[in-house]
Amino acid sequence: MILKYTIPKKVEEQVELSGDERIYYAVPYDIGTDAAFLTESYLVVTTTRILVICKGTIEKTYQIKDCTGAKSVPRVGGGLLTITHKGIEKIVVHYSAKHLSRYAYIARGINILVSGRFEEAESKEYEKTCPICGRAIPGTKTCPKCSGEGGFLKAFLRMAAPYKKEFFGIFILMILAAVTTLLNPEIQKRLINDVLKENGGMRKALVFLGLMFSLSVGIVIVNILKSNASAKLGARIAADLRSQLFKKYQELPISFINDRRPGELLNRITGDTTFIRGFMEDVFCNLFAVLFIFIWDVIFMLMLNAKLALITFAFVPVAVFLTMAFRKTVSRIFRLQFRKSDDVASDLQDVLSGMRVVKSYGKEKEEAERFKTLSFAYAKINCRNETFWAFFSPLLQMIMGFGVLAVVYFGGLDVLGDKMSAGELFQFVTYTQLLFQYIGWLNRLPLELARLSASLERINDILTQEAAQEDEEKVKDVRINGEITFDHATFGYKSYQPVLEDLSVTVHPGEMIGIVGASGAGKSTLINLLMGLYEVDDGRLLIDGVDASQIRRKNYHSQIGVVLQETFLFSGTILDNIRFSKPEASYEEIIRAAKMANAHDFISNTPNGYNTYVGEKGYSLSGGERQRIAIARAILTDPRLLILDEATASLDTESEFMIQKALNRLTSGKTTFAIAHRLSTLKNADRIMVIDKRRVAEIGSHEELMEKKGIYYNLQMAQNAS
Repeated sequence: MILKYTIPKKVEEQVELSGDERIYYAVPYDIGTDAAFLTESYLVVTTTRILVICKGTIEKTYQIKDCTGAKSVPRVGGGLLTITHKGIEKIVVHYSAKHLSRYAYIARGINILVSGRFEEAESKEYEKTCPICGRAIPGTKTCPKCSGEGGFLKAFLRMAAPYKKEFFGIFILMILAAVTTLLNPEIQKRLINDVLKENGGMRKALVFLGLMFSLSVGIVIVNILKSNASAKLGARIAADLRSQLFKKYQELPISFINDRRPGELLNRITGDTTFIRGFMEDVFCNLFAVLFIFIWDVIFMLMLNAKLALITFAFVPVAVFLTMAFRKTVSRIFRLQFRKSDDVASDLQDVLSGMRVVKSYGKEKEEAERFKTLSFAYAKINCRNETFWAFFSPLLQMIMGFGVLAVVYFGGLDVLGDKMSAGELFQFVTYTQLLFQYIGWLNRLPLELARLSASLERINDILTQEAAQEDEEKVKDVRINGEITFDHATFGYKSYQPVLEDLSVTVHPGEMIGIVGASGAGKSTLINLLMGLYEVDDGRLLIDGVDASQIRRKNYHSQIGVVLQETFLFSGTILDNIRFSKPEASYEEIIRAAKMANAHDFISNTPNGYNTYVGEKGYSLSGGERQRIAIARAILTDPRLLILDEATASLDTESEFMIQKALNRLTSGKTTFAIAHRLSTLKNADRIMVIDKRRVAEIGSHEELMEKKGIYYNLQMAQNAS
């Protein structure tokens, strides 16, 4: 593929192009031949040349016509780009680890230029790395970090956008709560000055007491409504986020899921959404009320007594300074707490999922100790966090307590000097207590915002991932006949480490292809490509002459059947597991599929027949029984393309015989790819494909490959000898 890169102006000025020559790549490299760090140095690839520019000087030039290939070679902490120039392999540039992905694609682009297929590749232009930081990304955008998509405020506004009416309603309730709270000190001042001091009588006292009672009841009612509305909104947001995350997990490529720990992904759906719900219920429901009260509290204090207000405010910067000084510490400790929580959740999930292995090796004590160590580390972080707040909060309260004492002292002097009434002093002290109370609340706010930011960041990290989107105008439904073509296909789980390279082979409809090779050669990777779990990095995978990327995924997956060595059954009934591939299948269709898979008899002998609950991963059944249910699941859809990954490995002779009979029925007339542990099971394959050194090393019938006496012959002899 030819990648799009923004070409720096300085590079365009340094490179003189001739005729129709144009620049394809101009990307930085940052390590010199003496291992020193470099800046302003570029590798430039044009239609005819490869140039190395070091600090403004063209140091090396290679003609494309003299090159036969290029490689991106990973090294510890970085890598190097090599080319084969006039039959000699030469190192072109060194680069740090951040450029590994970028140079892997450039190496492939050079190989396309060398092969003369660049015109075809240009039609598939796309950017695979962020133009700002070089991080590998899908699509054509910058990565979320560089684009600002992962920012806290944007993430919160995105989360809140669908609930504008609910947020507005809660905002109105918060203003009402603030107004009623601020009115109470005014009524109390009147009660002291007009009734207690002036002996205003019982009637006036009852009026003021009635107003105070009404305001108190009003505050309670408004707070109940506000808390209830916030709790409902928090529950809705948490539920919607859980649904969005789960849906996103389904849409994201399998490579993304494999790169994350199960406990980490689980925590984002459960722990992070639960915290967001708690934030809405306990923090957000008071946020604007506190801010409103705080602002008007300051205004009223200045209006009542500017001198006392300034004395009070002198203590505020100290509290703010302490809060800001520890802000980064707060953010850091809570991110660390989340990571430790992920460790605990992941370990717990691993142990529970692998409990059979743990018990079979008698490792219960060791696993308990390991989990205890992780739990202790998590508890230690929690203790550190709480110890920090146990020290920090009383320190702030002590500072604010000094502020109240100062107000009482200087305000008392004003009352004695008739500069202020007793009611006004009481009112001012109440406003001061409110001010410091809400400063304390606001000082706690960075803690809650840090935790919210961490949760939103983790959720946003998933939701902003760009899933592979189908262009409805380009994809189409195809009735698969079974011709499969790998056209110069290259793929690697890590872009800079190809597992399969320049794969070119055509399989005819109805043909059975056996796939063999040493462990790690790329057999399962080939199967993963056929299953549509990954897309090729270079070249094409064609289904009946149509690029696999142009076939609607749902349509494609509905026409393939898969039987793997490690059969996975869901917790549920046998009926549910067979019907998984075709939810609308009738009971008669399921029974017919089970009979073809030689599974009907053993299912009928189970306690509840097809309604027998099989338990997690189907461990209540034998390996052969699970495998036959998996075959029935594949038969149910009448697939056009069949994929068998060591479907009879590790089974006893009787089970293998039953399954082999079922597989013979299943594969009849269908294009089939089969990996087999025992080569003898592939003798009846139409052709056998031998994968070696990332390529198809040999292909032919069993007899042809045995006569050739190559890799397949050696594998066969080694297996016969054992």
